[in-house]
Amino acid sequence: MGTSGEISKQISSGILEPIGQLRGASNGSLLCKDATEALFVYKPVVGERPLWDFPNETLSGREVAAANMDSLLGWHLVPPTCWIEEGPLGPGMVQSWVEEIDELRPVNIFDTDGVPEGWRSVLQAIDQSGRPVTLAHEVSEQLQRMALFDAVVNNADRKAGHVLADSTGQIFAIDHGLCFNEEPKLRTVLWGWANEEIPDHHLMDIERLQNTLGDFHELIDPYLDARESVELRQRIVDLLQGQRFPRPHDDWPAIPWPVF
Repeated sequence: MGTSGEISKQISSGILEPIGQLRGASNGSLLCKDATEALFVYKPVVGERPLWDFPNETLSGREVAAANMDSLLGWHLVPPTCWIEEGPLGPGMVQSWVEEIDELRPVNIFDTDGVPEGWRSVLQAIDQSGRPVTLAHEVSEQLQRMALFDAVVNNADRKAGHVLADSTGQIFAIDHGLCFNEEPKLRTVLWGWANEEIPDHHLMDIERLQNTLGDFHELIDPYLDARESVELRQRIVDLLQGQRFPRPHDDWPAIPWPVF
């Protein structure tokens, strides 16, 4: 799939051709290809719709900041992503396309008595036909990292549909436009480890992240405002001190809607 740096060079040296609009995207997202027929998601700034709780025209940049954060952690969750100034519709974010395999979804809805063994239940509800159903996710190293990643970037929109598995079973995290807000906004379907102790090897990764704060000035801070940058650093400190996965908060919704 290539690294973010390789993707940036590939895009900047060729033409990104739109071939369709992605259905279901809340902002203007285009599926594009380059001269080699490789597929990309392109989210131009002009396609962003205003939100009351995020500054206008910042969502594409937040996607790049999240990808850069993943690179600093070395977790390989976010597909290679870069910022381009001269896209088909102007500046925006470009990300390698992930071909999702529905049968391998690591987060899904099941009949309440049909949750796979070992999976962790997050939410129980009643579907449109009155049948009890359960939202659950599998237990894996990749998903556990993703739950922590969302705590670091303060992800307000970790839907089940934002967790993809490809044909090899590798899990990817996408759609990070609603991250890095200065106010606590963690909304996620990955609550299976809520309030549990963070494994030591994950804490070591986050501690290493804290030791690379100098890189934030180049890779993260340009896409955030000053207060958001301060709060990002504080979240890292809080995770290292508390050494526990976050738990749902009473003051804001814990799960995004819709969940897919």
